[in-house]
Amino acid sequence: MANELDQIVLSKAQQWLDGDYDEATKQQVKCLMDNDIKELTESFYKDLEFGTGGLRGIMGVGTNRMNIYTVGTATQGLANYLKKNFAGEKVKVAVAHDSRNNSRMFAERVADIFASNDFEVYLFDSLRPTPEMSFAIRELKLHSGVVITASHNPKEYNGYKAYWTDGSQVTSPHDVNIIEEVAKITDNSQVLTGQHAENINILGEEFDKLYLERIKKDIQLSPESVAKFHDMKIVYTPLHGAGVRLVPESLKNFGFTNVYVVPEQAVIDGNFPTVESPNPEERKTMAMAMELGREQNADLVLATDPDSDRIGVALRNGAGEYVLLNGNQTLALLLSYQLTRWAERGELDGNQYVVKTIVTSTMANTVAEHFGVKCYDCLTGFKYIAKIIRENEGKAKYIGGGEESFGYLAGDYVRDKDAVSACALAAEAAAWAKDTMGLTLYEWLQELYVKYGFFRESLVSVVRKGKEGAEEIQKMMVDFRENPPKALAGSDVVLVRDFKSLEEKNLLSGEVVKIDQDSSNVLQWITADGTIVSVRPSGTEPKIKFYFGVKETLAKVEDYDQVLAQLDNKIETIKQDLKLV
Repeated sequence: MANELDQIVLSKAQQWLDGDYDEATKQQVKCLMDNDIKELTESFYKDLEFGTGGLRGIMGVGTNRMNIYTVGTATQGLANYLKKNFAGEKVKVAVAHDSRNNSRMFAERVADIFASNDFEVYLFDSLRPTPEMSFAIRELKLHSGVVITASHNPKEYNGYKAYWTDGSQVTSPHDVNIIEEVAKITDNSQVLTGQHAENINILGEEFDKLYLERIKKDIQLSPESVAKFHDMKIVYTPLHGAGVRLVPESLKNFGFTNVYVVPEQAVIDGNFPTVESPNPEERKTMAMAMELGREQNADLVLATDPDSDRIGVALRNGAGEYVLLNGNQTLALLLSYQLTRWAERGELDGNQYVVKTIVTSTMANTVAEHFGVKCYDCLTGFKYIAKIIRENEGKAKYIGGGEESFGYLAGDYVRDKDAVSACALAAEAAAWAKDTMGLTLYEWLQELYVKYGFFRESLVSVVRKGKEGAEEIQKMMVDFRENPPKALAGSDVVLVRDFKSLEEKNLLSGEVVKIDQDSSNVLQWITADGTIVSVRPSGTEPKIKFYFGVKETLAKVEDYDQVLAQLDNKIETIKQDLKLV
């Protein structure tokens, strides 16, 4: 079997040496053949799959790497599908990119291919936040769009996300149909390039202004509080990414006048030199921003990932130390703020809703229920949140929603997570809490736990790289399906939800009911005491993820530290039960 794989790899590599590829690429392939068979295998053992979220992979030569050829194949396949789907129309598309190495080159390649297919192309003049590309599709009434980004992945990665007419990432049936069209591109000669350059239009600062004004118009709720506390100290880091262009401008547009941008991390650099990983979920990634926060005695520390769709928030606790919120806490705060203000302004009439993903804290459900607002649960990925918004258009009003992986969207003028607007909303919430209650956001979060229950979450990602790693992750999922845990932290598992078979089984009664979702490789275990554990392979990284959600009553804020320790101990026990520590 190994010998057979070697022959497949060598054959595919030889095709690149003999084919219509640039000389530098051929030299790199030859170097791998002569010096690094392991890397050659990883680069050619399969084709980089155009999955339901597009492409994402390590940059380099080969069929299993991000390069102008794999990007070209994806774009021509997408172009062919768009031509079929919108026959007789002049297809119009947007193209954007983040700060990663090669992102501009890939974006220009995508624009060239679309233009060569005689599409009208709107290419941003330089890097932009992913949500602005989504906004462009809606604002300019385009058919599709592509953004070159690998989000918060390490610097070796890049990616390619495709969007549909509503500004959301493609969903069923388009995702599967596009994959089929991409698979039909088997040779570089099928990829059209170098034609109709006049079809490419450049989007610049004027379009940024439209986007920023729309954010303010649609989501600002407390301009009076901002006016009172406009000089509240805010520290922001773009982590070398696209947020540097628009997040400070958005905060300024809301009225904030005292924003400190971390200077070392305001440098646009795809090598992300000041961090190991440009992921605002990680405390060490936020260290430089929190240090500047301490120096300035800032009320709020904000961060965005390289394509500025994920938001990181750090708040000072009672001891003056910065606490990095997890995505569930950020969502709980922003959602509570929006719903509170909508209620105070008399704008809730029972026809509004919010959305969260199935692996996100159920605190969002509790908060929504308190305000009489429907809360939808959907699969992981913002395209599923966008799908619910699309299905409710003209019927009910979307307020906000998000997912535990640091993504939030307020308002529906964008159909992807949007850290540009989320940063402005978080700052406004901080000003409002100070103005109306004399509380910091951290103190208000504690009050919310007293009101709704102390929800505590944690995440463990088990990394398994390469071909062997992918096989190991699949085996783990098979084993969990065949042998689910009987109890977690001493509480019996009473419900098993399998989002692949779309069945929920009650282990007490034996009753099985259907789950009303799209199918996805996710397992969820619910115990008698309400603990929820979810397991899913990542769709974008070589990881299998374990999500833990526990809950306890918090009688008063003074008990916060004690109850927090209890909840964290419970989560550690669950990790031990699952042999994750």
